[in-house]
Amino acid sequence: MLNRHRMFIATCLALFAALAQAAPAKLYKSASCGCCAEYASYLNANGIRPVVENREDMDAIKQQHGSDIAASCHTLVIGGYTVEGHVPVAAIRKLLQEKPAIRGIAVPGMPADSPGMGEHKTGTLPVVAITRDGKTQDWGKY
Repeated sequence: MLNRHRMFIATCLALFAALAQAAPAKLYKSASCGCCAEYASYLNANGIRPVVENREDMDAIKQQHGSDIAASCHTLVIGGYTVEGHVPVAAIRKLLQEKPAIRGIAVPGMPADSPGMGEHKTGTLPVVAITRDGKTQDWGKY
C-alpha cells in the first residue's frame, strides 16, 4: 500500500512538472548585440527560458520565420509563433494563451523604452501582429 502511495505521488509530481514547463523557445541573435543579451535575461527573469543561438545570418532567420516585415535585432520562436524584437512578456503570454491564427507578434525597430533596451513602462509600447499573409496590424500596447 505504501509503495502504491509513493508511486501515485511520484506520478503526480512528474505530471505537475510537465504542465508547469513553458513552451520550448529559441532566441536567434547576433553574438555582438548587447541588447539581445539583455532581452534574453529579461525573458529568463519572467519565466521564459529560451535556448539562445548566436547567428550571423539574422536577415535569413527573419525571412525564414516571416518577421522581416517588422524587423528588429533578434527573433524568438516559441509555441509555433515568431516573436520579433523587444516584445514584452505580457504580449507573449497573451499570444500563447489565445493562440490566434497569425504568424506572430513584433515590436519593430529598437524602441528605447522596450524590455532589453531601457526602462519599460507597462501599457506604452505598441506591439503589432504579423498576419499569415505577411502584413502587420495592431496587437495593442503593453
